[in-house]
Amino acid sequence: MCELGYVARVAAKKKSADPAPAKSAASTSSAPLDAARVRSLLRALESAIPVPYCELDHSSPWTLLIATILSAQSNDKTINAVTPALFAKWPTPAALATAPRAEVEEAVHKTGFFRNKAKAIQECSMLLVDRHGGEVPRTMEELIELPGVARKTANVVLGTAYRIPVGIATDTHVMRVSQKLGLTTATKPEKIEQDLCAGIPKDEWTDGGHRILLHGRYICLAKGPQCERCPLNELCPSREAEPIGSVAARAERERRVVESRGAVKQ
Repeated sequence: MCELGYVARVAAKKKSADPAPAKSAASTSSAPLDAARVRSLLRALESAIPVPYCELDHSSPWTLLIATILSAQSNDKTINAVTPALFAKWPTPAALATAPRAEVEEAVHKTGFFRNKAKAIQECSMLLVDRHGGEVPRTMEELIELPGVARKTANVVLGTAYRIPVGIATDTHVMRVSQKLGLTTATKPEKIEQDLCAGIPKDEWTDGGHRILLHGRYICLAKGPQCERCPLNELCPSREAEPIGSVAARAERERRVVESRGAVKQ
C-alpha cells in the first residue's frame, strides 16, 4: 500500500501536502456513472471475491495503522514479514513510542526509508498516547493529524478496523482498475476517489474498495493483465482479449488466487 508523497510529508511533517480531496469524498469530477452497470461490476467482483480483506496482517486498529504507515513505498508481503517481530517487541503504542530510535530503525529497516518510517510510527504512537489514551481515533480529521498518516491510510484504518466508510483507499491498483473499467477518467487519486464514492453505494465503499484492489493485484495486472481469465471481461471496455471459459469458472479461479494470496496460479 504505497502512500503517495509519503517520504516528503514525513520528512517535512506538513499535513498540507496530503492529497486529500478538496470536495467531499462523494463529490464527483467526471460524468455520473450508470448505476446498473456499477451494480453489475460490484456483483461480479463479489462473486469472484466473496470475502474481501486487507492483506496487511494486523490484530488491532493500532497494528493496522502502523503496518499501513510502514507500507509506503513498500509492499504488503515485506510489511507482513517485519511487523510480527516489531509488535512482539513493542506491543503497545506506549512501548513503541518510548523505544530507542536506533532499535526501531533496525526493526523496520527492510521496509525502506527506515529512518523516516521509524520516526513516523514512534511520533504517531506518542500522539496516540498523549491525545487519545492510546486508542486509534475513529474520524478522518483526527487520523490525518497523526504523523505519517494521510487520507489513504486513514481510509484503510477506518474502513478495515472500524467498518466506518468515509472514503475509498485509492492506491495504484484501485486507480488502474477503476480507469480500465470506465469508472473514472481522472488520473489523480483524490479525483478518482471522488468518482468512485459518487458511483458506488456508501455501504460498499470498504468491501468494494478491497475487491477492486485485490482484483488489480492478482488479475488486472499493470503488465500482462489476465483479460482472458477475468470474470469482468464482458463488462470491461478495456479488455485486451476474449474470455476463456464461463464467467462462473473465471470467478472461481479468481477466488482461489485471491484467497491463496497469489500462491494458486491456475
